[in-house]
Amino acid sequence: MLKFNKIKSISPSSWAPFSENEFKNAIANCNNSSTPGLDKLLWSHLKHILYNNECLNNIIRIANVCLDLGFWPSHFKTSTMIVIPKPNKFLYDTPKSFRPIILLNTLDKLIEKVISDRLQFYAISNNVIYQSQLGRLKFKSTTDMGIALTHIICSGWVKNLSMNTLAFNISQFFPSLNHHLLTLILGKVGFDPHIVKFFSNYLIGRKMNYFWNSFTSLSFDVNIGVDQGSALSLNI
Repeated sequence: MLKFNKIKSISPSSWAPFSENEFKNAIANCNNSSTPGLDKLLWSHLKHILYNNECLNNIIRIANVCLDLGFWPSHFKTSTMIVIPKPNKFLYDTPKSFRPIILLNTLDKLIEKVISDRLQFYAISNNVIYQSQLGRLKFKSTTDMGIALTHIICSGWVKNLSMNTLAFNISQFFPSLNHHLLTLILGKVGFDPHIVKFFSNYLIGRKMNYFWNSFTSLSFDVNIGVDQGSALSLNI
């Protein structure tokens, strides 16, 4: 923690209210065939609702108030994990033989998409994200990664160096993300205090239940890590 406190803090920037265009852009490419969450609301339903300007503006007001108050409703903190067997497995006696899919409320996912896009725009504009980071960023692709790697290799060859590539996967990253450290980082890199307060509330009080074949578990508290299926989880 002492080393963390030595990192220079960026002056916080203000957070502007959301616009209609942000919501329209976020929902435009959402897949209508996606499985709905607990609210049973399909993307096609929500797209139809947002055609009405009054409904759209009411949803925008909900999002703005949540950020202003630093509060995320408990309705949006509930999720269901569907446990799906992976195909062509000889045995199904280990967790790796199954693929868990988290279902979130659709309105929750829409607002999270808008917040996520705004976070990414701010982070890139203020050089918060390291230049070599390409994953999960807009306008970046596997091709960009290949070009960057090829450039590094060719630069080494010019210097008569032998080049090697080391690839590794960070196991259990989403389930083990430290909430306290995350909010400290958001404050250090200059996010509006309202945003830091929002995430402090967003990350706690979450509940989940399992659905496996015909079995549905009782809800239980999930106060560690972040939901892997969430747009915000992939950007924070």
